[in-house]
Parts: sequence; structure tokens; C-alpha cells
Amino acid sequence: MFGICNLAIIPLRIEPSDKSEIVSQVLFGEHFVILEQMKQWSKIKLQYDHYEGWVDSKQYQIISESEFNQLSDDVIVLNADLIEYITAPNNLLLPIPLGASLSFLNHTDINIPNFNFEGTKTSGIKSKDCILNTAFMYLNAPYLWGGKTPFGIDCSGFTQMVYKLNGYQLLRDASQQSKQGEALSFIEESEPGDLAFFDNEEGNIIHVGIIMKDNYIIHASGKVRIDRLDHLGIYNADINKHTHKLRVIKKTI
Repeated sequence: MFGICNLAIIPLRIEPSDKSEIVSQVLFGEHFVILEQMKQWSKIKLQYDHYEGWVDSKQYQIISESEFNQLSDDVIVLNADLIEYITAPNNLLLPIPLGASLSFLNHTDINIPNFNFEGTKTSGIKSKDCILNTAFMYLNAPYLWGGKTPFGIDCSGFTQMVYKLNGYQLLRDASQQSKQGEALSFIEESEPGDLAFFDNEEGNIIHVGIIMKDNYIIHASGKVRIDRLDHLGIYNADINKHTHKLRVIKKTI
């Protein structure tokens, strides 16, 4: 079976329970494979990044396999504003966040409520110079474990969505993203838009951010913020200490 998110944002949980940890979010218009169904819960795998988790079975619309394949072949079209509104003939007004998927709106067999969108759209591959302009749209967004929107986002959700809005595909978690792209030996080799990864005492990748010019980095820690980056890691001038230990820099564009 297959489904599509027809609500603004739904939580993707690690277990089939409202009390379970939220590991990611499914945004409006994202489609997925339904791997398993229980009375109240469905285990899904997102088509975009193959991320798996549980969603409430009342929070999505069933689609056919041919419709799923059709959407998978479509050019990705996304909402390009911080927040926009979907309308429908029954006076429905649905807010959707930055990065929500709009590709299905032209498919009348899927767009059964006859949703309409009149906001700003983005699609296709942008130049690397656009990465930071998109990143700044999330500035001061509060940190939220599993979040993918300007109203709450985690470090890898931030990098994934910024890249997605510019036509580039990253996996969901920082540890997964760290395996993509080409490793650089020194910060001096990096360009604005490259990714910096940070590890813990056990050597596990736990954080990621987007490199800016002049040894700055934009990343989600407490909120999406800008800090200094040096050979040791991220230096937070507000508390006068390093907060994250640099592991590797990756060029994926």
C-alpha cells in the first residue's frame, strides 16, 4: 500500500504510540510506502529519503501504486515561503510550511479535495550560491528533535531541507549525511555551502552544519544560529567555549 501526507506536518515516530519519540516529520505532499498496518498506526518508508517510522493512520491519504510511481517520477515542486496556504472549494484553509511538496496538486486523481496553491514555488537545481540564502530563512528557528520546518528543526533536518529546496538530495540523519560527498582535508579547502560534521567522545557523528565564508557556520543548536568554526570545531561566542568537536568536512555539491 501507498500513501501521501494531506496535512501540514505529521510526526514520524520510532514506535506505534503517541508517547513514542518523534524521529522526523512528514510534510504536506510527501508520499511513502506503507510497510505495515496496525489498527491505529502505520509503519511507512518515505520515498524521498527512505526514512522509516510510524504515523497515525488517520493522518494520511491512501494512493495507488501507479499514483505513487507517478509522483516518484515527477519533478519535485516545493513551497518556497516560510508559510503559505492551501485552499479548497469547501472553504478549507490549510497552512503549509517551507519545503512542503506541491507536485501532486496537478494530479486530479490524487488531489481529490481539489487543493489549490497560489504561493511561491521552487523546483530544479539551483547554484551552490543559493544554499546560504535558503539557510538564512530558517535563522532562529527553535531546535526540535526530528523537526523539519522553520517552527522547529534539528541539525540534519535543517541541512536536508536547505539542500532539498535547492534541488540536492541528502539523507535524513547527520550520520547518514556524513557518508555522502567528498571529504576535505582542511577548512581552508571548503566553500560556503559545504557541510561540516561533528562527533562525540565515542567517535559517532552527532551534529552537522553548513559552512559560511570567513570561518562561520550556520547550524541548529538550541535554535538555528551562526557561530565561529575553527579546526577544533564550533566556537560559541555567547558562552566563550567550543560546543561541538569537528570530525570531517564534506563537499556534496
